[in-house]
Amino acid sequence: MHDFNKIEITSNDIVRIAKEMICKKRRLVIINGYINENKENVICYNFDIDGKIDTYAIVGEKEIPSITTIYEASARWCEEEIEEMMEVRFIGLNRSGRLFLPEEFKEGEGQILIMPLEELKKLKEK
Repeated sequence: MHDFNKIEITSNDIVRIAKEMICKKRRLVIINGYINENKENVICYNFDIDGKIDTYAIVGEKEIPSITTIYEASARWCEEEIEEMMEVRFIGLNRSGRLFLPEEFKEGEGQILIMPLEELKKLKEK
């Protein structure tokens, strides 16, 4: 099992880091996002560093520069998916359209919310 190496950065750092990684021929494995226990967005960029994964995490930001000009298709699908499913906007992302959600889910209205089952049951009872 690999060690987990997570480095917290700001949205201002990601373009520089992506450029450094591609110059060193480091592979972008995946970009993923989740909402932490403080209800903040966490966007993680996972790079292959000689067979190990280094994760660069941006916490609590809603606008992040796109790295599609650097990692092209490797970044595009991930950024589009995250943008569709979370309240995050990737500045400079050339969107191809909805991936999963219907068109009537515009501008974040109707976003899928992830919450404990008990909270969902309470909402249904109202």
